[in-house]
Amino acid sequence: MIFWVVWLLWIGITYYISLPAINLHSMEFWFYLIIVVLLPLAIALAIRQSAINISKSGIQIEKGLFGKASKIVFGVIALSLVILGLNAVFSAKIFHAKRYASILNIQEKEFTEDIDQSTALSKIALMDTSSAIRLGNRELGSLAELVSQYNVSEHYAQIDVNGAPMKVSALDYDGFFKWLGNRKQGVPGYVTVDPVGQNANYIKLDSGMKYVPSAFFNERLDRHIRFQYPTKYFGNTHFEVDEEGKPYYVSCVYDFKIGLFSGTTVKGAIICDPVSGDCSYYDVKDIPIWVDNVFDGELLTTQYNWYGELSNGFWNSQIGKKGCKKCTETTNSSGDGYVADYGYISKDGDIWIYTGVTSVNDDASNIGFILVNQRTAEAHYFMIPGADESSAMSAAEGEVQEKRYEASFPSLVNIDNQPTYVMVLKDQSGIVKMYAMVNVEQYNIVSTANTLDECFVNYRKRLGIEKVEDLTSSEEKEEKPLKEYEIEIASLQYVSIEGDTYVYLLGTNGLIFRQRFADNEQLISLHVGDSIKVYARENMEGAYPMEDFSRIEEN
Repeated sequence: MIFWVVWLLWIGITYYISLPAINLHSMEFWFYLIIVVLLPLAIALAIRQSAINISKSGIQIEKGLFGKASKIVFGVIALSLVILGLNAVFSAKIFHAKRYASILNIQEKEFTEDIDQSTALSKIALMDTSSAIRLGNRELGSLAELVSQYNVSEHYAQIDVNGAPMKVSALDYDGFFKWLGNRKQGVPGYVTVDPVGQNANYIKLDSGMKYVPSAFFNERLDRHIRFQYPTKYFGNTHFEVDEEGKPYYVSCVYDFKIGLFSGTTVKGAIICDPVSGDCSYYDVKDIPIWVDNVFDGELLTTQYNWYGELSNGFWNSQIGKKGCKKCTETTNSSGDGYVADYGYISKDGDIWIYTGVTSVNDDASNIGFILVNQRTAEAHYFMIPGADESSAMSAAEGEVQEKRYEASFPSLVNIDNQPTYVMVLKDQSGIVKMYAMVNVEQYNIVSTANTLDECFVNYRKRLGIEKVEDLTSSEEKEEKPLKEYEIEIASLQYVSIEGDTYVYLLGTNGLIFRQRFADNEQLISLHVGDSIKVYARENMEGAYPMEDFSRIEEN
């Protein structure tokens, strides 16, 4: 009796700690079953079933070391190992090349038709995670009542909120004792980082989040989800907010199309309210549209590489390599290998990852690009030959080589029907100093400037456009009616263009407005945080041309 109690306690404690999905598609479950459950049982039964008799004539084993029950358990272990071995062999790419290649459905598209002319500079997410971490930590450091109890999680998620890109991250407890002292009120808020305006804000919640990754025991998020969904194989658990700013954690539920562990894809998601603990599972087709990250970038680039390398069969990928291609790569953080890299684009209310596609011969040029929706896995391919991202980053850095700035991984935009890389240039401390644009097909066409809009104007000049159109010309006014916009100013900048000073206003809604200072000197009275009505004409070529403004009176 004691033996069975100890064995069951051992199983329960190890399950509580390791939390494997009770699912044949989980490698962790197989290891748990073999090493934690069956192997100790077999050894214990073997010992219990052996009767050792010590006499003057020596030690005699009256019963075999391996009794009937232990033989059965050892047989189950052996069978499990055989199944794993056979699965590894028969799920190999050599047998299933076409199935691997068909997991991600690729549609060929025209770049100029699929990506709007990016004069929508307010939707370009240029900030990398390291810069977001720096801004988020700085924002939390200004809140004395929080900084000693919490940290900002370094796991930022790129999302789209009301049509604008944003990075979000929840606060974490700063260790076990901070959780113990604050668990009743929970995690009080989260941080948003605007990748366009380059600023961070702390959002305080009415009720704290109780079920979070940094909590302990039953309040730890993955344990809370596992106990509600013991058979779901989930991962990529990350923080998101809906369009009203309500926080959620999203865990992606995986499926395997080939064998037990191969051909990974996503079949659904578990969405958890960290305040109440309520969880719901959705199939991919039913996931709410505010959720942005279901298929993570690493999975999508892996799936595309299967498509690119195996579409013409396994042996072609090994010998002839005709038509074989892959996502562009960069060195990983440890510098000992290469990983696919990608950027983000906010499009149609969703976040899409983009990355260049190159041949498997590792040259320094791209043959095209892919754009993949992180919520639906809808994948578009553009056949555009040109420089790869690393070459474009080097070209941008070369323009300001005396400053020794480092370029971020670029985004892909459409400027006057020209595919263009746009990126930030950061100093050694990680602070954004400049912006750069590099033409994909002719990467000797490079523009750098202190502001994104000024960089845009300079780049169009480099493209050979004789004169950048005056965005407040009478012709433009006739084409676009005057509209009224209500905004709260998130950023205000004065930019010199061709000898004139222009005032640029970035609203918290992501829209950018500009007016020549000489036309309205009252602009100097505006400050960040002011709420105003702007009278401007909608513009598809950059900042909206502004004619006047008025202040919104507070009630």
